Amino acid sequence: MADSWTFAVARDDLGRTTVVAGATPQIRPGEALLRVERVGLTANNVTYAVLGESMRYWQFFPAEPRGLSPEWGLAPLWGFAEVVESAAPGVEVGMRVYGYLPPAGHLVVRPERVDPTGFRDGSAHRADLPSPYNVYRSTANDAAYRADQEDLLVLYRPLFFTSFMLADQVIDNDFYGARQLVLSSASSKTAYAAAFELRGRGPRLIGLTSPGNVAFTRSLGSYDDVLPYDEAADLEAVPTVYLDLSGAPATRVALREHLGELLVRDIAVGLTNQIPNADAAGEVFFAPVQMRKRRQDWGRDGLDQRFADAWRRFADAAGAWLEVRAGAGPEDLRRFWLDVYHGRSEPRTGHIVRF
Repeated sequence: MADSWTFAVARDDLGRTTVVAGATPQIRPGEALLRVERVGLTANNVTYAVLGESMRYWQFFPAEPRGLSPEWGLAPLWGFAEVVESAAPGVEVGMRVYGYLPPAGHLVVRPERVDPTGFRDGSAHRADLPSPYNVYRSTANDAAYRADQEDLLVLYRPLFFTSFMLADQVIDNDFYGARQLVLSSASSKTAYAAAFELRGRGPRLIGLTSPGNVAFTRSLGSYDDVLPYDEAADLEAVPTVYLDLSGAPATRVALREHLGELLVRDIAVGLTNQIPNADAAGEVFFAPVQMRKRRQDWGRDGLDQRFADAWRRFADAAGAWLEVRAGAGPEDLRRFWLDVYHGRSEPRTGHIVRF
């Protein structure tokens, strides 16, 4: 019975998309079936697709078992899902979870390490992929969950985790001795959430963004100053850390020429304009690495509590910055994907799709 669906993008052309119908997957002993309920779509999801080959994001939700040829890929999304069938001990039908989901109606998981907080997907094809992406948290026992903040959680939580760990790494290294931190793509959710965490705790925070986004980015109050990209060479010549979230080569060149040895760290965090920035940067930030360090330092519960505390502070502010654009069904998911991919989405807008 064709009562499920899958949205896919062409791996070699992310603007080419398809929606295909399919039968609801059948589960085997030890598995559970999740019905995808609500997902968010941001530039971060496009990043997963851009880095689908190099960072193995295509491997989380293979296209071939869903009847698609290898030319297609499933870009991972974050959101909420409900357990609708279960043959896994400890995982009950009706359990609601937050986690990494396919752009599809259903997902089969093989729950492991089941406890009151949720479970991990132990499916064989995900065994050697980064473990934070395999965790499904029960909404009933999640310190960061609030029912009235589900849209914020869908849109910001995965980004905020990166922001939280990025800020923590910078603080953990005593700001690398810098007197100012410069963040590119300053209007992006990941950048201004990191700035929110860093504000007032050390060096001055300078945001760089496109001219059209300067006013919005200044209105957030996360930065000490916000400049358009073409004024990057006007920064004060003091020891500086550059946190690059845009991947724009011209900005890196301008900062290196202007600051020289005063550019004490050049760290690639991600990308929002589909230009990989890892190769040109001095180093790359990957959130799971800092997460593993802090789990050793603080323990799992300690890390979860610190994240939840930081999330509450941020969520109280972020609600005023966000305009939710809501949709329903796979066709709206396709429409929102194309808007974000082609840069037609305003920084204040968050896309939510319910199924």
